[in-house]
Parts: sequence; structure tokens; C-alpha cells
Amino acid sequence: MSLTAPPDPRHATAGPPRLRWVLVLTASAFFMTALDALVVANALPQIEASLHMGFAGLQWTVNAYNIALAAGIICGAALGDRFGRRRMFVVGLLVFTAASAGCALAPSAALLIGARTVQGLGGAMVIPISLTILTEAFPVERRAAVIGAYGGLAGIAVALGPILGGLISEGIDWHWIFWVNVPIGLTAALLSARLLPETFGASGRIDVPGVALVTAGVVGVVWALVRADASGWDSPEILAMLVLGIVALAAFVLWERWAREPMMPLRLLGVRSFAAGNAAAFMSWAAINVAAFLATQYFQFALGYSPVETGIRLLPFFATPLVVAPIAGAVSQRVGLRPVIVLGLALLAAGIAWVALEASTRPSYPAIVIGLAVAGVGISMSLPTVPTAVLDAVSPEEMGTASGVNNMLQRFGGVFGIAVGTAVFGARGGLGTPASFTDGFRPALGVAAALAVCGALAALALPGRARAEAPAGILVGEPR
Repeated sequence: MSLTAPPDPRHATAGPPRLRWVLVLTASAFFMTALDALVVANALPQIEASLHMGFAGLQWTVNAYNIALAAGIICGAALGDRFGRRRMFVVGLLVFTAASAGCALAPSAALLIGARTVQGLGGAMVIPISLTILTEAFPVERRAAVIGAYGGLAGIAVALGPILGGLISEGIDWHWIFWVNVPIGLTAALLSARLLPETFGASGRIDVPGVALVTAGVVGVVWALVRADASGWDSPEILAMLVLGIVALAAFVLWERWAREPMMPLRLLGVRSFAAGNAAAFMSWAAINVAAFLATQYFQFALGYSPVETGIRLLPFFATPLVVAPIAGAVSQRVGLRPVIVLGLALLAAGIAWVALEASTRPSYPAIVIGLAVAGVGISMSLPTVPTAVLDAVSPEEMGTASGVNNMLQRFGGVFGIAVGTAVFGARGGLGTPASFTDGFRPALGVAAALAVCGALAALALPGRARAEAPAGILVGEPR
């Protein structure tokens, strides 16, 4: 498959698209990649027992996927613009599918983490390009409804991910949460190559140094946080990785200031709504991810529930966006984005704090479910509104860049939250007994609540009547 750019990248090279197939194929691919961020959550205890990877290894099983996805998502969109969106969409599907098979076959923790990294790189091509293909294929008058349905799949993936992961790992084996991607991915790739239209965008430069620096910075800091409990904060390994991470992130900022085509234009940070919205996105995704990661383990390691039982008990947390998010989007159009976001993140913090206070080795589930439901409502209020605040802060021609930056910071926020929260968990508890897990779980959830509070404080800087014009079904800040 040649990657030679066409002479005129502004024009499509295929006839009228088959709209039904465009929707089915792009939505299926997006759902598969979004699902894999959470489908592994309820299978982690089985993976830990099978590969003997320890708690730090479990973190990297989740973080490796999200780091690769975050670092590659802007480049994925740029590759589609330059070499053809259909072509790179198919490449992304094939990479994701091959990596899924690698995850299923991985005989060790290191190989599983490596395969999850490659999975994330495949997802980084599929996610932004799928929405671009979908948006360009449909006429303007139908886009809002179609994109709303597409975005709603994120909520379904969030709700179903832990339950499907539990059903598969408990009913068959944890390897099959990855094997199921193979026939779906291959079928989608073959049909996409035949049925999707080929389009191109502006052939801009890909900010390879920027991607390398921000990835090195995040990996260095996360590595130090994950390994600090085992190696000690004063160990040469931890100090070296911290210095590497901080220096790389500082170099990233300097590079983005002078780069001709930066992946994250620093001038946008001077726009109050853009900066505040992205800070809220980073902190909220940090809180959501660490709470979800720890809660799924708490119900299994500490309380002894099966993966399926855990997924069902966490539905008040994961499934609420399906009902509440569209309502929150509609309300924000009436009252403005800031009050909805601030209240949502405050509720998220309160719900997480409630669960932390109620957690024990023999808790009352009716008491815990109150906190889970309150946190779920908070998530539902922030997911459709925070990305809208970011996109409303920029001009139409900058929306692609703004959305890519927002999506990147969401994913990095999730990685940061898991790293910080589990560092606190490791310092105060462990996997040994239900009591030791609970000892670490409670303060770690306190960190998640604090992160949500930071997100609410950041959202206070948003304008009082920011516009809220995104389709109500969009739950994440994917490029549009």
C-alpha cells in the first residue's frame, strides 16, 4: 500500500459515498476502540493472576493504551489528511486488530503492555479519522443527528465495557476480550477498503518532535509515580525518570512555542475559555479514570465479587451518561456551560468522596450506590459540556486542532489520575488482603475527589454564558 500523497489533497477521489455503510463502519470502529479502554477493567484480577504482573503491571495495562492513544491522536488525523482518510483508517484498523491478537497471545506482562501500546497507536488513527469521514460524507442538514448518534456510542461503550469484560473473562477467559476484536476488525477493514469514500485534507507537517517530547515527558513522570512505592522516591531510577519527564515536558513547551506547525499551539492557551476548558477536561478525566480503575478492583479484590457482579454493581457510575448526558447538553443551552460543568464536577467530587467514606471490608451496598449515582450524574453533566466549552473558544478553522488537543489532554489526564491515585494506594495499602486493599482504596479515592474539585475550580474561569451548540449526543471531545 503506497503512502504517496495525491497531487491535489483537497478533492475526493471516489464517487458519492454509501451513507449507510459509512455510518455503520465508522461507528463500529469507533465503538470497538472506545470499548477497549474500559473492557479490560473487570478482567484485571484474572490477568494479574494469570501473568503474575502485580499492581504496577495492571496500571500499565491500562495506561499504555491511553498514552499511545493520546500521543498519537493528532498525528493520526494528520496522516489521514495527507495520505488519504480511508487508507489510513484501514491501516489503523489493521494495526489495532493485529495488536489485539498480540494481547490475546501475550505470555508475559511485558508483551501484553507492549501489545496494548500498539493497540493505542491503531486507535489513534481510527478515532479521529472515523469522525472526519463521517462528517464529510453526510450533508450539513443531517450531520447533527448523525454525529449525535455517533457520539452516543461513547456513552454506550463506557456503560457496557466493564460488563462485557466481566462476562467474557468470567464466562470464557480473559484472552477473549482481545480475541473478539479480531473478526470485527478484519471485517471492518475489508469492507472499509471497498465501501468508504477516499478524501484528503490539507497536507500540513506532522509535529514529530512535539509528539516525541510530550510522550517522553508523560512516560517519565508516570513511570516515577508507578514505581516510587517499590523503588523509593530517593532511588536513582525514580529521580532519573522524574528529571527526564520534567525536562522533556519543558522542552515540549519550548518546541511548541517555536515550531512552524505545532501540535498544540500555545497561543490558544491565552484564550481563557480554551485554557479553562482543557484544565477542567484534564482534571475531570483524571478523577473519572482513577475512580473507575480502583472501584473495579475494590469490588473484586476486597469484596470478592465476580467480574460480572462487579460490572452490574458499578452501573450507577458507568451507565448514567446514557440518560443524563443528553439532558445536561440541553440544559446547558439554556443556562450556559459554566454552571452545568461546575455543578457536575462538584457532584463528581461529592459522590467519589461519599464512596471513600463508606468503603470498608463489609460495606452496605445501598449506601455506596448513593455515592456511585451522584458521581455518575456528575460525570454525565461534564462529558458533553466540557469539550463544547473548548470548541466554542476557537474559530471554526481551528476546531480540528482544538478538538485534537482536548482529546489528547483528556487521555493524558486519565493516565495522570491513575498514576497519582495508585501511588497513594500503594503507599497506604496493597493487594494482600481485603483490609489492606481497603486501607489504600479510601485515600486514593480521596485523591480522585480532589482532582474533581480542581476541575470544578478550573471551570469557574469559563465565561458565564459560553455557547453550547454541539450536538447533545456528543459525549467526548472527538474531532468534528
